Amino acid sequence: MNIRTDILLRVYLSFGLIVLFALAVLYKMFDLQVVEGAHWQAMADSLSTRYQTVEATRGNIFSVDGSLLATSVPEYDIRMDMIAPGILEDDVFYSKVDSLAAKLASFFQDKSAEQYRRLLRKARKDKNRYFLVKRNVSFQDMKAVRTFPIFKLGKYKGGLIAEQKNKRILPFKTLAARTIGYKNEHVQPVGLEGAYAEYMDGESGSRLVQRIAGGSWMPINEDTEVSPKDGADIISTIDINMQDIAQKALEKQLIASDADNGCVVLMEVTTGEVRAVANFTKVKEGVYKEKFNYAIAQSAEPGSTFKLASYMAAIEDGKVDTSDIIDTENGTFRVYGHTIRDDHAGEGKISVKRAFEVSSNTAVTRLIYKNYKDNPSAFTNRLYAMHLNEPLGLQIPGEGQPLIKTPKSKSWSGLTLPQMAYGYELKLTPLQMLTLYNAVANNGRMIAPLFVKEVRRLGNTVEKFEARVINEKVASDATIAKMRGMLEGVVLEGTAKQLKNSLFTVAGKTGTAQMADGAAGYRTNRRYQGSFAGYFPADHPKYSMIVVVQNPRKGGYYAATVAAPVFKEIAERVYATDNQMYQNFTSLKLASYGATPAIKYGFQKDSQLVFNAFGIKSIPSAKSDTVKQLLGEDDMVYGKVPDLKGMGLKDAMYLLGNVGMKAVVKGQGKVVKQSISPGELVNKTAITIELE
Repeated sequence: MNIRTDILLRVYLSFGLIVLFALAVLYKMFDLQVVEGAHWQAMADSLSTRYQTVEATRGNIFSVDGSLLATSVPEYDIRMDMIAPGILEDDVFYSKVDSLAAKLASFFQDKSAEQYRRLLRKARKDKNRYFLVKRNVSFQDMKAVRTFPIFKLGKYKGGLIAEQKNKRILPFKTLAARTIGYKNEHVQPVGLEGAYAEYMDGESGSRLVQRIAGGSWMPINEDTEVSPKDGADIISTIDINMQDIAQKALEKQLIASDADNGCVVLMEVTTGEVRAVANFTKVKEGVYKEKFNYAIAQSAEPGSTFKLASYMAAIEDGKVDTSDIIDTENGTFRVYGHTIRDDHAGEGKISVKRAFEVSSNTAVTRLIYKNYKDNPSAFTNRLYAMHLNEPLGLQIPGEGQPLIKTPKSKSWSGLTLPQMAYGYELKLTPLQMLTLYNAVANNGRMIAPLFVKEVRRLGNTVEKFEARVINEKVASDATIAKMRGMLEGVVLEGTAKQLKNSLFTVAGKTGTAQMADGAAGYRTNRRYQGSFAGYFPADHPKYSMIVVVQNPRKGGYYAATVAAPVFKEIAERVYATDNQMYQNFTSLKLASYGATPAIKYGFQKDSQLVFNAFGIKSIPSAKSDTVKQLLGEDDMVYGKVPDLKGMGLKDAMYLLGNVGMKAVVKGQGKVVKQSISPGELVNKTAITIELE
């Protein structure tokens, strides 16, 4: 064999060894991954542990009257350890598994008993220690599941694993839903849920978990768990009854007028606490949902409701007075080639007060243009002094940015000043506009609206919020008094006369504004916004309110038609339900003070209740001239016809019902005659009683 052959032989042998080695490696890899893969994976899993975050229970949100607006309720994912100590022996498991399957099928009704039986048996065969039985089970259902076969052996013996998680619910469903808001990961926070997340989230805990076959993590060793710290509760300013009133009234009007959207805010004058805020968007014909918080987020041209600021600035600066006369001519005013028109024929020569009451556009533009055209900064400076250019700094996110132009603004033109006079070329949110009206009702003190009164943890106050003063005095007392008189005049003699009622007085201002249509401006697709801002009772204001309805298509678009009716309905219903707005009955004096009022023949217990309510210390005796007899429980003789004379019908029918007699009633008033004499034994004969 020559050298060349020897070399080739060596090469072939080396190559063969390499091939054999490679095959051995491939075989071992195959053996590890396929043949023994499950074994080694299970071993790796059994050695993998980590601490898992345990979610804290989020704090509740309450209304000011104590109603629960938002809360977290526990939900459970039910899992099962198929080799738990109590069912480790096959005979124990298989003797009960069919009963468990039947119970699960009957209770949840999502699978048949046979399907549950197959799933449970397969999980047992696979020795699954974390088998998922059911997701999102309520606490009450969880309690029932614990009584099922196998599971009732106990937490460890029966293999039941209940993983708790928290589900956020709104007990009143859609009431104040947008104000309550939500907090979700990777989503801009909304409402109180988002704004007060730091308080409400609480502090998460942790627990030790072990990775098992399939990549799931199973809790182990409860002794190592760190319990979470539940979140604090939020006490909001929302009154759930007023919220319900506001939403129903607004939704009814939006449906009737087929509007695009609308909002309402009801606020307490002296505290700034928002009692109700409703926002609705049209989603389809006749259906409205809360999708956007127009009240706090939508900056828009307010229209004539802004005339309050214009007149207040002019009066405060001494430019005009309420008794001054202005000529509205034919209801038009031309300036810089643009014609400003009133919504009706010109009123001719009228007072400034009357111009405000009838909402004359030409009057306010003439006044503002005439008095400020040579120094427009004086007008805008006055608006800035009222802080109308500043956001309110609300407790919830998403406030729209106000826009009050100045002569330094790039978009300022010769038309800007007269346009601003009646609410155009500027932007305010409905809540920002309401805050100005509330300041007038509050004797000039402008305060920021409040949505949250307190933060509490375990019933103890953590933080308390008071009204924040934005402007101690938006105008002098004299100017405020004049503006209040003008606002009352709008309701008594102006554009909102339909708000007059005999129970309480209302003050406010209508506003009808044409809405710009994007780049097309005001020339095409005329769209309007109707609004009413005001307060009640006008003489002693307790509540302020604004109503805004955008793009109504049916029944007209004027504020008096679409916004004022909502204001009226809400105000009347709030007045009817707020007993603090009535006089204190205990302070009332009787017509003949000191004399005992007349009492009908009836029950002593009921009469005493009424006397106590009126602060009368004692009721007259049975011998008194004011009452024939007051019955007590001992005075009723069962089995005998009672003496009904002098009684009202309600008491008479009560006594007859107690002795089992039927009555034929004639007349009204009190009983003067009865067909069966008192004291006779009761029989089946109907008794006739006459009243007059």
